[in-house]
Amino acid sequence: MSTICETFFKGVKVKRLDDEGNSVNVYNKPVVVQLEEYDPKGMLVKITEKSEQKEFIVRKGGGNLLRVGRKGIFVKLPTESLLLTFASDEDSNQFTDAVMKIKADKSASVSSDCEFYGHLENQQHLMQDFTRTSAYQKAILDNPIDFSGKVILDVGAGSGILSFFAQQSGAKRVYAVEASSIAVHAAKLVAANNVDDVIKVLSGKIEEIQLPEQVDVIISEPMGYMLLNERMLETFLHAKKFLKPGGKMFPSRGDLHVAPFTDEALYMEQFNKVNFWYQEYFHGVNLSSLRNPAMTEYFRQPIVDTFDINICTAKTQRHIIDFQTAHETDLHRIEIPLEFHMLQSGTVHGLAFWFDVAFIGSNVTVWLSTAPTQPLTHWYQVRCLLSQPIFAKQGQLLTGRVLMVANAKQSYDLTIEVKIEGTNTVSTNTLDLSSPIYRSESSEREAFSSAPFQKFFSSSPIYRSRQMQTDWTWLGPVGVWVAGAGCIAAAVLLGLLNAGWLGK
Repeated sequence: MSTICETFFKGVKVKRLDDEGNSVNVYNKPVVVQLEEYDPKGMLVKITEKSEQKEFIVRKGGGNLLRVGRKGIFVKLPTESLLLTFASDEDSNQFTDAVMKIKADKSASVSSDCEFYGHLENQQHLMQDFTRTSAYQKAILDNPIDFSGKVILDVGAGSGILSFFAQQSGAKRVYAVEASSIAVHAAKLVAANNVDDVIKVLSGKIEEIQLPEQVDVIISEPMGYMLLNERMLETFLHAKKFLKPGGKMFPSRGDLHVAPFTDEALYMEQFNKVNFWYQEYFHGVNLSSLRNPAMTEYFRQPIVDTFDINICTAKTQRHIIDFQTAHETDLHRIEIPLEFHMLQSGTVHGLAFWFDVAFIGSNVTVWLSTAPTQPLTHWYQVRCLLSQPIFAKQGQLLTGRVLMVANAKQSYDLTIEVKIEGTNTVSTNTLDLSSPIYRSESSEREAFSSAPFQKFFSSSPIYRSRQMQTDWTWLGPVGVWVAGAGCIAAAVLLGLLNAGWLGK
């Protein structure tokens, strides 16, 4: 039987080194570093400090490690360079030995992203997103001066649909670069449409392939949900090594929008998932010791769905990434300071995110928006819950930050923090963007978000009792826990909704 090997090192000091060798403390105190096996790539290193969570892979044999003195270990990562200073010689030796002893895994595997996009079904899903596909078509065909007679690079070409748009706009040559197995199908489409004299499909990663010439325009659809997930934007920016001076990027810029929101039903939906772990006699087993870890796990998951813009309690704040000038390393660590003036009083349950991208052409600028006020796209919108909701009054200033740190899972560790200026009210949460919840538009959700239900819950002490440490009571017939007698009516209603016994 295989076992999961986890080792914890306490009292580790962590510094970040810049290109000139200067160092700065990442944390203001020593932290706990967790090391666990992560075949086939190596060892997974985790630092779960709330101010900045880190998660990265140390490769087999310690290829990206270097001992510094007796207690120090230098780690070279794609996103940054870190110096870990352990509390003792024994700890640093144990860390190094664990990495060096990893057994090689001889089986080759394709990355999950490449496997996902290598299926025609998933390509169809993307192509049938009318808002997405038509925006790209309009941006390319309405700017013929940028494409006619020009050399184009399509990064992560997929089915090749963007390459076809470039060919239709008069491109002289299009290099369609695709790392997944869908490249075979793209080449078949090109040949079947008799445009193989213009479109050249190249199978491989943009970081590894070579082009015979520089290009005038780079086109790509590199956006993940919340703009940055999947980290394809870094590949898009890396491709600028093939771009002629003065060349164009399509899309040209991305705007990430952030706003505080109120949604009692969503918060309770997540909170009630933990009810299962309150049971003290589940087939003779007491599960309650896992209640807190379950709570942390559920609230670490971003929620991907759509919502009414009216749940946002302040005007959105925008973080702009200029793809023409940005470098890929700029996306390894993104910190967005927040400042919201509350437009209405209410409970802030978390932060909502969506994005827009602009195609700035010589003739026209075309925008593709994933805002909740615009037609729905496959990106939806994203909401990140706070671990503890906070109440803010109209006119109050809500400040804080969003910190996104790239991790080894082609995604980001996300820390959100909000506070009411002039008070001691602060709430934070750390989320894993690689593990979202895709929330369906079910009748249950419609019932949850209805005005009567929201009004009922706004006066209910259910979630407030969590902060007041109220005694909980298990209502077995409806499968929920309640806090005090005043919540029983709400719990029964919630249970009936969950069971599907109440219609719309």
